[in-house]
Amino acid sequence: MTTQRTEPARNADERTMLEGWLNYHRATLALKCEGLTDEQLRTASVAPSELSLTGLVRHMAEVERSWFRRVFAGEDAGPLYYGEADPDGEFHPGEADTWKDAYETWQGEIEAARRTAAGHALDERSQGRHHSHSGPCSLRWIYTHMIEEYARHNGHADLIRQAIDGATGE
Repeated sequence: MTTQRTEPARNADERTMLEGWLNYHRATLALKCEGLTDEQLRTASVAPSELSLTGLVRHMAEVERSWFRRVFAGEDAGPLYYGEADPDGEFHPGEADTWKDAYETWQGEIEAARRTAAGHALDERSQGRHHSHSGPCSLRWIYTHMIEEYARHNGHADLIRQAIDGATGE
């Protein structure tokens, strides 16, 4: 698998730019994970942190699911990896949890997010609410938040990848 990453056009309209930057950051996380074994992808880089690349991908699957399906569409889409017994379960992949499964789940949630947002105006308000926010939010806000969320975690992914095999870069 070779991930293609394209920076959005500098003169695109707002929707194209927001979707372009979100896709760029999604691809950046995928690039940070390429060429590693399941064991390396489950490796936490720096104690006491439990953060691993597989954990980040599982977390982003949860984030995609939460903001697009639960919040924007108001779907009753339960958690994928966490629960009462482990509220941060996405960050705790076990030996049986494979990169292939995590990647496919993440990509599935990305496709669901794209379908959910398609045909809706950026100013359209969410049907649901996030547990940490009191009211509805616009699709524009969700796109902006998702770009911020990926950018933040891509910084983590840079450091984790460097600790695993020394790879650095964009």
